[in-house]
Amino acid sequence: MMPFTAILWHDLSMLGKSWLVRLWLAATVLLAAFQLLANWGTLQTAPLIAILLLPYLIFPWSLVVMMLSVTPMSGAQSGVIADGILSRPVTRYAYLLAAWTARVTLVLSVFLVVTIFIAIVAFAQRSPEADPVTLYGVAAALGVVALVLIFLVSVGFLLGTLLRNSLLAVVVMVFIWFPVNMVLSTFSLEEFSPISLTQALPTLLRQPWREVEEAEPEPELATAFQDAIKIFGSFGGAQASAEPEQPSFFEQDYEDFSLQRVLLGYGIPTLLSIFLATVVFSYRDV
Repeated sequence: MMPFTAILWHDLSMLGKSWLVRLWLAATVLLAAFQLLANWGTLQTAPLIAILLLPYLIFPWSLVVMMLSVTPMSGAQSGVIADGILSRPVTRYAYLLAAWTARVTLVLSVFLVVTIFIAIVAFAQRSPEADPVTLYGVAAALGVVALVLIFLVSVGFLLGTLLRNSLLAVVVMVFIWFPVNMVLSTFSLEEFSPISLTQALPTLLRQPWREVEEAEPEPELATAFQDAIKIFGSFGGAQASAEPEQPSFFEQDYEDFSLQRVLLGYGIPTLLSIFLATVVFSYRDV
């Protein structure tokens, strides 16, 4: 455990001194504060929390995570690995796991900053119409976004190991991550796309731990009476009701959202990416 711990603390120290990480942390606070102030009096609770989480799933913070995740395995870091680390009594597995853990720890630490703003939104008394979110829903939404970030780090590690060029690895990740929404929509797998997953966040935020039994349906007589009124109204020349407005970005229908499918859909590829990166790195000539 000593080599692992030493590499972990060294990587965390180097990442903390990086200008990219410092700018990311400052920009995270500024963007979250701006989103909160701009939408405080207009948006309901669930959409406002979803807006705070949107940069991590779509843009721009997902791009920052990609840039951080590919660097330990590619570019100029390859020479450092060969000369300064693996020349010592350190196994490749210890280095890989320590570098991955350092990136995941950093990414989740920056992500936790936004939870302060989410807590303010969830518990504050605001003017918009009541839109209660549940503690389970907030925890589940944060867990899903955290899992997606871990997935990005793991895929970045794999691509950095395979391609050895950090810029090329980031470009490949960008061209996979952002257009994937159209491909997944074609196969009815919208829950796994970054855009659709962001749209489903308000639904997840409102979900209780246990589903409440639905109210009893209206009696058939009352329903028939309402239908009769509509029919006679049309004969009387009543104007047809206006077409319903198109739902906004966060008002899509995701009532059949499955948290279990999302966890499996991102969890299994995460583990597979770590395994493949380990196998490739173990046979790589550094």
